[in-house]
Amino acid sequence: MTRLRAEWLNVPATQEVCRVLTEAGAQALFVGGCVRNTMLGAPVSDIDISTDAVPERVMELARAAGIKAVPTGIEHGTVTLVQGGIPHEITTFRRDVDTDGRRATVAYSSCVEDDAARRDFTMNAIYARPDGTVLDPLGGLPDLHARRVRFIGRGSDRIREDYLRSLRYFRFHAWYGDDAAGFDAEALDAIASNLDGLSRLSHERVGHEMLKLLAAPDPAPAVAAMRSTGALGQFLPGADDTALAPLVHLEGDAGAAPDPLRRLAALGGVDAKEALRLSKAQVRSVAQMTQAAGEGDGPAAMGYRLGETAARDALLLRLALLGAPWEAEAAEQIARGAAARFPLKPADLMPRFTGPALGQELARLEQLWIDSGFALDRAALLERAD
Repeated sequence: MTRLRAEWLNVPATQEVCRVLTEAGAQALFVGGCVRNTMLGAPVSDIDISTDAVPERVMELARAAGIKAVPTGIEHGTVTLVQGGIPHEITTFRRDVDTDGRRATVAYSSCVEDDAARRDFTMNAIYARPDGTVLDPLGGLPDLHARRVRFIGRGSDRIREDYLRSLRYFRFHAWYGDDAAGFDAEALDAIASNLDGLSRLSHERVGHEMLKLLAAPDPAPAVAAMRSTGALGQFLPGADDTALAPLVHLEGDAGAAPDPLRRLAALGGVDAKEALRLSKAQVRSVAQMTQAAGEGDGPAAMGYRLGETAARDALLLRLALLGAPWEAEAAEQIARGAAARFPLKPADLMPRFTGPALGQELARLEQLWIDSGFALDRAALLERAD
């Protein structure tokens, strides 16, 4: 018998939430990421619990026990119980009645097999009782142990229930799949056969999933598989993943943490604002990174103009696009530029220069100062003022 062993499982607050349900005769089964990640040795961030109790009953039991109940998704059967400062998402067993590729009409069920069958991948349909005993109604454990991302049942059926599952497949492979073992051929065929439905998805949902995919330690194999199925062009028209794998390698050399926006910029040709509905700040970050990578500034100048983090990102992007290596001294040069302070102020050139001429002369002297390696001081710069 397989049993989970994890600190989060034995937290008194979490066990109390389970006790409130089970003592009332309801089931309480952990499911999804908390079970999957525990078995893979990955961090657990969310605690999801499935139950045969309907949402109204869950809220009634929680209130009687003094547990805060929030109807976060009650129309979908989900109530969040907050105990000990920990949110626990409690969702009633469900079965699909009808789907349109974007959302499903569901009915509550008393059967965990129904609940498992409506999930996306076999590794996400593994449950655990409060004592850690694992339940595997669909036989997903072998796939989980092999790090094999596989649709439940027929891949085309699962995708047509929600076309976002095509993108989720690549995201889950990037995080949990075994690249050496390759991709499930049936899954790739199902994705390639259902590309037309991707246009039905909201850009916000696509953007949310795409950034999660690009945040994986190495998303390059998954993105390459997306390209091979035609899904990359559907999700991100104009994208080219040629520079993505080199960028991931360079990030390792530079000691840079994975950054989805940096990697998105490496895909190039993407109207991120339109395709992914990114925030204004995210759009600006990608645009700045792309522009700086294409300009001629060296690492020190980039550090001065952009700041240390943004300069490193832009330099990594440039090197990936050029197929060039990361030089160890680049980080020091960027830091030196980021710490540099231009010694002149507008008042230093007035009243000799005013209006547009003042701005032009300041910019010219600033470039001279940068070209000197930040060596020219205030007096030397004033001597060079035209």
